[in-house]
Amino acid sequence: MTPKINFQNFNVVAVTAFVVCAVAGAIGSAVTQLTFPAIAGGLVGLYLLFAIKIVRQWEKAVKLRLGRYVGLRGPGMFFIAPVVESLSTIVDQRVRVASVFAESTLSVDTVPVNVDAIVFWMVWNAEKAILEVENYNDAITMSAQTALRESIGRHELHQILAEREMLGQELQRILDVKTNPWGITVQSVEIRDVQIPAQLQDAMSREAQAERERRARVILGTAETEIADKFAAAADTYKDNPVALHLRAMNMLYEAIKERGSMVIVPSSAVETMGLGGTLATASLAKQQPL
Repeated sequence: MTPKINFQNFNVVAVTAFVVCAVAGAIGSAVTQLTFPAIAGGLVGLYLLFAIKIVRQWEKAVKLRLGRYVGLRGPGMFFIAPVVESLSTIVDQRVRVASVFAESTLSVDTVPVNVDAIVFWMVWNAEKAILEVENYNDAITMSAQTALRESIGRHELHQILAEREMLGQELQRILDVKTNPWGITVQSVEIRDVQIPAQLQDAMSREAQAERERRARVILGTAETEIADKFAAAADTYKDNPVALHLRAMNMLYEAIKERGSMVIVPSSAVETMGLGGTLATASLAKQQPL
């Protein structure tokens, strides 16, 4: 089977140097009528094609010489000795996001919950990330999933639902302690969604509705008690002050008849009690006297 060359490993600068050297060698051979310039140009160009490496600003590459660690290279352009030296996987040092999902995990009160979270992490030491762990991407994902399940198992359902920020901070501390020896730091963990069984959602909805009804009844009972206390205080005031009682009665009567077209039937006993008979007679005589 013929080996294939992966052209993605070559950059524009290396390819350009190879083309320039090859063209220069071909021109030299055409001028001198010798094959040596073309061969030399092709070999130099082939060397530069594999020797010139470019790493972007946010990346680091670990350089190995005959399998031994030499150092970090990048960002920018640098050279390696083909065959003798090689580069490991290029490490992206930007902040990255890993999605973690814990399915049907039991809380302390034995409620199965599905929790969806995202982990923000970054490589702060590319050397450790390459040399200490085989695949740090999978290691982060698996560690976050395990830590999420353990954290859910230590909390009750109401804590998971109401204290998501606290749960995320706890996960961040657990993961950061585990990943720091790998040259990786976990900046934050955010809980995106918490799902519970549909039957439990219905039960919690009924419980919340019953709690609201209880509060409404308590508020209504408190209002009735306060109103009764006010009425009792008013009764004490009117008991010792009949004039105030008569004024209150007259005000109530006025409030009842002030609307146009309204009719109020007042018993004679009430009129005598309020002393309205004399008042009405005086008002009638005043209207009959000429001005």
